[in-house]
Amino acid sequence: MRTSGLIKTACKSILRNRVRSFLTMLGIIIGVASVIVMVAIGEGAQLQIRQQIEAMGTNVLTVRAGSMSARGGVRTNVARRILTLQDIERLRVLPGIVAISPVSRASGRIVGGIGNWQTTAMGVTDDFLVIRDWELDDGVMFTDQDIRSAGKVAVIGKTVADELFPNIDPIGASVRIGTMPVRIIGLLRERGQNMGDDQDDIVLLPVTTVMQRMSGTRFIDQIMISTETMDIIPDVQGAVLATLVASHRGTNEDSFNVRSQSEIMERATETSRTMTALLAAIAGVSLVVGGIGIMNIMLVSVTERTREIGIRMAVGARERDILMQFLIESIVLSVMGGVIGVALSVVLIYVMNDVAGIAAVFEPATVLMSLAFSGFVGVFFGFYPARKAARLNPIQALRFE
Repeated sequence: MRTSGLIKTACKSILRNRVRSFLTMLGIIIGVASVIVMVAIGEGAQLQIRQQIEAMGTNVLTVRAGSMSARGGVRTNVARRILTLQDIERLRVLPGIVAISPVSRASGRIVGGIGNWQTTAMGVTDDFLVIRDWELDDGVMFTDQDIRSAGKVAVIGKTVADELFPNIDPIGASVRIGTMPVRIIGLLRERGQNMGDDQDDIVLLPVTTVMQRMSGTRFIDQIMISTETMDIIPDVQGAVLATLVASHRGTNEDSFNVRSQSEIMERATETSRTMTALLAAIAGVSLVVGGIGIMNIMLVSVTERTREIGIRMAVGARERDILMQFLIESIVLSVMGGVIGVALSVVLIYVMNDVAGIAAVFEPATVLMSLAFSGFVGVFFGFYPARKAARLNPIQALRFE
């Protein structure tokens, strides 16, 4: 028989027992849909991570003082307070750096407007907005004069503004951070959530204001640097590290952590990719279970159609014809289940994206891989029943009741 004839015969056999055929395909349907959906969720998570990290700046270096310590088999970061504003001036002149800002943090309650709000105050310079690619929605940023004089001025985020001044222009208003009176001179443009944190819940102050009036320290927490391009980040990292080691006695390269956003992105993406592969592997178990179901039903089918097999052999069907007939029937069952599974996954991904708000990215490569694997499952689990049917003795098959 020709392959086309064998496919027609297989389809007729499947349609003759529609309910049983559908239940047989159910494992493949669930397996294919699960694999595609799990990979789509993983790809969506990776895309979100990349977008959130890029929102923090693509050519950004973060410098912290500290060393890695191994205790109990766990590597932890031991922070040190050695970075100062003098380090900013030393690093500013390095080639490839377009913006640099110190960061000094202090927590406190901001009181003003209609109430009070617990937030984080960050002492920075005007370069901070350049590094973070952030703009003002209203007002102005503090000046170099404000930094030199530790001016009592602040730029606030949208969340802080909404909590203290709902439906009111906060520019020019006076608030109190802790016991220090501050005048609001700027409002940051809304950024929303990023990596689970509210970016708009922030108060920016001149770095000297936080250091002298709030923290009472001459040290800064970290340094943020923006480079001209991503390509020169490794060169700038090396230059920054060498400059800091040369500037601080008793330190070495392990005394400072210089990290780029690209490194953070790579690590987060790798973690997400590993989780995606794990989820896809777990979902792939359903395909194996579906294949076992196909083999079981095909064995039952061989037993039910023993007499039919005997008649085919009696009229000239060869062993290869019988083998191909049942093997193609198994493959058709598996591939049909795969096609239905793909259709189901498309619906589920649409529902997740547009209804549930879960980010899922449809990957055509995953669809092709799932369909190919479902076809392989049909061949692998259908071969034994097909081989058993092909090796039946024609005389015994004709006598089978």
